[in-house]
Amino acid sequence: MLRPQPARWFEVLVAHDDAPAALAALAGTGAIELETRPAEALREPLSELHSLFDQYHALARRYRAYWPAPRARREIAVLPAGETLRRALGRLSMWHATAAPLIETLQALEREAAELDTWRELLTVLRAHPLDLGLLTQDGEVLARRLYIFSAPPTLDPPAGGLLLDLPLRGETALLAIAPHAAMATFHRQAIALHGRELALPRWFQGRAGDNLTLLERRLRRARHGIERVRGALARVGDAAGLPAALDEIERLRWFAEQVPKLAGSEHFAWLSGWTAARPEALRAALTAASARALVRFPEPPQELVAPLILRNPWWARPFELFARALGVPGRTEVDPSPLLAFVVPLLFGYMFADVGQGAVLLLLGLALSKRYPVTRLLVAGGVSAMAFGFVFGGLFSHEHVVPVLWFHPLDAPLTLLGVPLAFGAVLIALGQLLNGLEAYWRGAAWRWLLTDAGLLTAYVAAGLGSWRPAWFWLAGAGLGWYLLGHGLAERRAAAVPAALGTLLEQAFQLAVNTLSFVRVGAFALAHAGLSSAIVALAVAVDHPFVAIVIFVVGNLIVIVLEALVVSIQVTRLMLFEFFIRFLRGEGRPFRPLLAPPSTQARSRA
Repeated sequence: MLRPQPARWFEVLVAHDDAPAALAALAGTGAIELETRPAEALREPLSELHSLFDQYHALARRYRAYWPAPRARREIAVLPAGETLRRALGRLSMWHATAAPLIETLQALEREAAELDTWRELLTVLRAHPLDLGLLTQDGEVLARRLYIFSAPPTLDPPAGGLLLDLPLRGETALLAIAPHAAMATFHRQAIALHGRELALPRWFQGRAGDNLTLLERRLRRARHGIERVRGALARVGDAAGLPAALDEIERLRWFAEQVPKLAGSEHFAWLSGWTAARPEALRAALTAASARALVRFPEPPQELVAPLILRNPWWARPFELFARALGVPGRTEVDPSPLLAFVVPLLFGYMFADVGQGAVLLLLGLALSKRYPVTRLLVAGGVSAMAFGFVFGGLFSHEHVVPVLWFHPLDAPLTLLGVPLAFGAVLIALGQLLNGLEAYWRGAAWRWLLTDAGLLTAYVAAGLGSWRPAWFWLAGAGLGWYLLGHGLAERRAAAVPAALGTLLEQAFQLAVNTLSFVRVGAFALAHAGLSSAIVALAVAVDHPFVAIVIFVVGNLIVIVLEALVVSIQVTRLMLFEFFIRFLRGEGRPFRPLLAPPSTQARSRA
């Protein structure tokens, strides 16, 4: 479980006609990665699809907004790719012949409804103006009338000898111009040059603005009813033409054509090969369900290829893979620390965020968001740990005297609070050195590690014990000598000892700094206790009970949001820069599964 596993190599021999269905079925498992292979033999039979896809894209540019969502049929016939695409385009053309007049009607109704919406707002503004709108509906012998809509207020002078009325709209500006015909022609060119949109004056206007609102609402209801009626007719035409299934087949073939450069083949067969994270029976079952004529086998991978690596962790450790992936994927001879972090990270988080009530809030928040945002599962573990340490230190929503304390209150013993994480950090760093030894064993370099780094580990552990009982310091000195002499023996030359001395000084300083860095855990725990105490003191000092409750609630919310963020950052920093540097390099190749075709993805999400 601590060692990443290489993905399994698979090879599938499939008939050309079945290749799209087979590849879609395999991608639908979410557990295959195709390995790039020469594909000239397979590209040629698919060259005929390019002109057919051009026809599809031409229709899509004009009518995609009016298409239903692609929907796969329950039973998919296995046909050659070209024939499948031609049949789907035939259904699309049949739909287009019937739907084109309906779409024109729908667009006209939508334009009418949009203009009526604009006029409803304009009529509301025009109520304050003593205009007879019936006189505005048509030009006279001398005067012309025009209304323009601008997205931003334009810089326009009134037309010569005319009138310009500014009518405000939500987010836009409307200008009503009344002027002699010659002046209006000049004004019209200026308005269009400034990206103005002319809005036709309805011929059914009569009298004052308020009198027209009732007429407008009647016309607007009629337009919207027409839109719903035409949309229903379009849906029925789409179902009658089998358009949802046709669109699904086209999208599948388009996806397949994009994957062709990764496939090899011959005149009659396609050769799919790559890596899988699934069990062999899962791939066989997927091909069987797709009714694909295919043979699948799982031989040894080609020697020149590097297998991607998979982290196979139990469900409770998977959220903690996030920390290791921050450096990359662990290599084949590297330790995947995720199962260890499932215990270490919550312990550090809970120690710094010790509060039963605040931990419960994080727990509930993590549970509520975990399905939509998997990373929030870390809040579940952190919340449980914070609740546990809340009982240890006796904290409930910043109060220290509600929950019985199991150990001590943090402010009563600050040195103990700082010393415990220091000792924990020393154990964790020693564990990191041991994991480095395990990796040396996997690489076949265990003997060199025993001669060198094992001495440094002995010196580090003995120095830590020596701070408790000075008698252990002699073993620390022996470990340092072990490290220096071991380098001479490992490299079989005396000159290696002085060089190892410089490395030893650097590593000893590094170990000391990394160990002291864990004091920050106790410092943040102390800060959390101090901030909680300050919140309670402020709430108690206020005479008004409502204000005290507000201070108490807001203070706890600030602690939850601010400290949860800060504590998370500190835990991440300790893992990356104090623990991982002992053994983790992230040199593995990540496994990147092939995305399933669009309709398969939609069904899997459903």
